[in-house]
Amino acid sequence: MNDLAAHHAPLAGALTDAVRRVIDSGWFVLGREVAGFEEAFAAYCGVPHAVGVANGTDAIELALAGVGIGRGDRVALVANAGGYGTTALLALGAEPVYVDVDEDTATLDPALLDRETFDAVLVTHLYGRLADLPAILEVAARHGAPVVEDCAQAHGASRDGRRAGSWGDAAAFSFYPTKNLGALGDGGAVVTASAGVAERVRRLRQYGWDRKYHQVTGPARNSRLDEVQAAVLSVKLPHLDGWNAARVAVAARYRAAIRHPKLTLPEVDAPGHVGHLYVLRCADRDALSAHLRAHGVAHDVHYPLPDHRQPVHGDRFAGLELPATERLCAEVLSLPCHPELPAEQVDRVAAAVNAFGAGTENWKGQPCTP
Repeated sequence: MNDLAAHHAPLAGALTDAVRRVIDSGWFVLGREVAGFEEAFAAYCGVPHAVGVANGTDAIELALAGVGIGRGDRVALVANAGGYGTTALLALGAEPVYVDVDEDTATLDPALLDRETFDAVLVTHLYGRLADLPAILEVAARHGAPVVEDCAQAHGASRDGRRAGSWGDAAAFSFYPTKNLGALGDGGAVVTASAGVAERVRRLRQYGWDRKYHQVTGPARNSRLDEVQAAVLSVKLPHLDGWNAARVAVAARYRAAIRHPKLTLPEVDAPGHVGHLYVLRCADRDALSAHLRAHGVAHDVHYPLPDHRQPVHGDRFAGLELPATERLCAEVLSLPCHPELPAEQVDRVAAAVNAFGAGTENWKGQPCTP
């Protein structure tokens, strides 16, 4: 699904120099590299503040805490985004309020959100697509609720000149290696236009300290982006827009090449969609998966089990029905989509997809190893 070796090969010298710079400095946590990346990433997102943290899930938790969410608060979110938001808000003792999605975009449906009672909204920009932020912000304002963006799959996506992370009261990013902007390990950030939110998150990421060994807020974490990852991300950030364009080009090639009556293809419409994942739909997904596996085509499912059906909840949400969410979770399948995927591999994947249901005797391509 990704080729991280090929992704990093053109940057090998710059990445080695960055890591060596950190080693030579003798400073490995919350130093100049983190401060420099925070400044650059905040500017990229179009906000004044970025706070580096240990990973994307911590970023969601600390962003929610930063806007005042805690035990017993009700947080509206979707249930088709892998469970990361649910994990974060449960760590805070908050209550999930699952809202169904727009079936065409797989993101939060603002009209259904307006029917709920909630203290905050966690908006996931899924697969690289921005959710309908203008409508969601309007609903949230009527309810007097802050909005936190989960931008883990949408680095650089924009609408009306505003990038992901610049719309809500705070936003969370993941820098997991396969993200559009990925580190060489785990990493994350909270971005915000609010100096107060930023200061609260800075304290919460390091024991609740306002100065060393002086705890003033909590519950807090030890969740810090380290100097090595910050240095790596600083090298990679200037390439992000080019990588996003390459992802969108892969998606466009799929759309032009795949012709199958049983499949629904996504609209990957830049700049509002940055092609983090290429996710099609098939009512007979298991058969399609078996077919692709037989022809050596890498694929995955993002995501097969909605949050409200996860075993961790027992029967807590047994009566909750989210029909669009549940249909999507039963049908979605992801094809390889990354900046290094050669055009010939895209065409081979598309040929394998088009041969689905036609019998192996009609397969004219070669095994794919994207």
